[in-house]
Amino acid sequence: MFAKVIVDISNNELDRVFDYDVGDLCVEPGCRVSVPFGNRVIEGYVIELTESSELSLDKVKNIIGVMDAYPVITPEMMKLMEYMRKRYNLRIIDVLRLFIPSQMRGGKVKELVQKIVCIDDKTPVVIKENAVMQKQAYEYVKERGTVPYSELSSRCSAAAVRNLVQRGIFKVTEVGVNRVPYKDVKRENKFVTLTPAQQSAVDEISSGSKQTFLLHGVTGSGKTEVYMRCISDQLDRGKTAIMLVPEISLTPQVFALFKARFGEKVAILHSGLSVGERFDEWRRLISGEAVVAVGARSAVFAPLSDLGIIIIDEEHDSSYTSESNPRYFTSEVARFRRDYNGCNIVMGSATPSIESYYKAKIGEYKLIELPERVNHKPMPHISIVDMRKEVLAGNNDVFSRELTDKLASCISEGNQAIIFINRRGYSSYLMCRSCGYVAKCDRCDVSLVYHKEDDVLKCHYCGSMYKPFSICPKCGSAHVKRGFVGTEQVVERIKQLFNVNVVRMDNDTTQGKDAHLKILEEFASGSAQVLVGTQMIAKGHDFPNVTLVGIVDADMSLHFSDYRASERTYQLITQVAGRAGRDKKTGSVILQTYSPSHYVYKFAISNDYKGFYEKECNLRELTLFPPFTYIVRVLVSGEDESLVGNALKSMYDEIKNLAQDNLKDFAFLNYMWSPVRRIKGMVRAQILLRLKKNYDNYITEIYRIADNNKSNKINVFVETNPNNLS
Repeated sequence: MFAKVIVDISNNELDRVFDYDVGDLCVEPGCRVSVPFGNRVIEGYVIELTESSELSLDKVKNIIGVMDAYPVITPEMMKLMEYMRKRYNLRIIDVLRLFIPSQMRGGKVKELVQKIVCIDDKTPVVIKENAVMQKQAYEYVKERGTVPYSELSSRCSAAAVRNLVQRGIFKVTEVGVNRVPYKDVKRENKFVTLTPAQQSAVDEISSGSKQTFLLHGVTGSGKTEVYMRCISDQLDRGKTAIMLVPEISLTPQVFALFKARFGEKVAILHSGLSVGERFDEWRRLISGEAVVAVGARSAVFAPLSDLGIIIIDEEHDSSYTSESNPRYFTSEVARFRRDYNGCNIVMGSATPSIESYYKAKIGEYKLIELPERVNHKPMPHISIVDMRKEVLAGNNDVFSRELTDKLASCISEGNQAIIFINRRGYSSYLMCRSCGYVAKCDRCDVSLVYHKEDDVLKCHYCGSMYKPFSICPKCGSAHVKRGFVGTEQVVERIKQLFNVNVVRMDNDTTQGKDAHLKILEEFASGSAQVLVGTQMIAKGHDFPNVTLVGIVDADMSLHFSDYRASERTYQLITQVAGRAGRDKKTGSVILQTYSPSHYVYKFAISNDYKGFYEKECNLRELTLFPPFTYIVRVLVSGEDESLVGNALKSMYDEIKNLAQDNLKDFAFLNYMWSPVRRIKGMVRAQILLRLKKNYDNYITEIYRIADNNKSNKINVFVETNPNNLS
């Protein structure tokens, strides 16, 4: 018997199967094996077993060993691997690595075992009268049946325990122990009566089969309860479920709700877990011990069989697109698993993406609406503050007069507030007002952000840090200005204005393990009255005492040179505004802007998603942007600018030849240096095209062209409808 093996090396030339002799080993497809490769031993994955090999027997080496007690890649994942390889032009090994915890590779993490002590009934018990500690240890174990060895040794004499083990009175065995994430999270199972709209949604989803539902519900309409009822229905049928959330910060809260409802049936998967926790939770899923996977994007690969439902909460969120190798769309992976298992997909959001709502309108998705908050709670009132008038009135503060007054009232009444600004750090750049010099990263073509807390200038692309300056290094001027406000400066200003505890939640404060949870718990407990944060605070969180939301700079995402700029601004405003007034108290929102007449704000303050959709959809149809076209970006990068430029021009010429014969299919085609020309020392350029139709035919050709131009010195990636074009 022979095995076709993919070796665990990410290299274009090795992106194929290698034949190995199975010998006497028990090997199945999906097994992880150790194999000889060249002059070393490496890991690999068995893709297929065959009776023969095309190679001569003297050239076929033997598999050295099987690394796990069970196949780590399920038959479904094997099929998914093939789909993703073709769909996204990926290397097989890069896809396979998505399916198991990364720390399993190389034996960096293993099953945690614990020594357990029990009494051996086969051995006569003889303990001397003066052996007090031995007697104590024996009675302790006798009373409990089994006791962890470490616990017994700490309570009684370690020497006494060893003596009893050596004499055979105690028997020691090893058992597997799970490392449990979020074991201290408070859990309370609240069964609520569904609203008629919620019940209708549950009934419709549960009666469906192999469908994709778009659940459009306003903030506070009870989408999470709908999700849990639908999952409960599938579990009753003997099925399994996946629940996806966009931000790691949401996972503890969702996990607590699901754990309270479904108990030990739930496992959690995301990158914020410890090495051991992630491995153990994955192992619980593949063994069938857990049947519900909750997590961020990567949880879509949870090794569950017989899936009944996949839920993608906040489906509009850009985090569901993987923008680094291997690139993929979570929704497309979910659709593959839907078709394989015959299950349903539920995509939920208060602000669906334009593309998703369009698919619902044309019948590709089934639309379900939740138009009202639970218990008919009113939506928060949104007030627009024209910051141009504030400046004219002499107010150059971070906060408008109205936001300052509202924040003061909120604090004095014992309520809580959320202040949203989608920019971390203290200020966005450091600039000389005399010569115009702006501090930039040496490795990336981007401005450095000043972080006052650490007193450093930091690059948010590569993480490089520099010393700040008060004298311009170019002209020697002392007229150095800090740029736009960030989260640090907002926190500082609140503390100056009010005697109040403030917590900050952004990428800088959430690096440590369970950092998200600690911040959210501090705010939820009421020990902090104000939460300042970036977009990670904008969605999903439910704080009953929050009555005020302040949006410091609503225009931040509005004026990007991106066709999605208006959509993302509307989504952010609506989502963060939805954190206010979710319980009995009325909520209000103060939105600060320099563009108060923009149509985005008109639709946001009236909570009119459908009006916004119609406006945005009409604009995109006129300008030929998705969902009416496909945007394809061919991104070329390398250290040598001339090599990058030559590869770019060569590929552009080939793609242009494709377009020449089919001009009606192309809405746009051009090549250029990327807006951010250099990142981490790599020069970047891109080809942009928009396809009106025949996408599948052209993307295959574009993949071929990209593959032909890759080299050891040139990286080429092909992306469809990328989240950003920087």
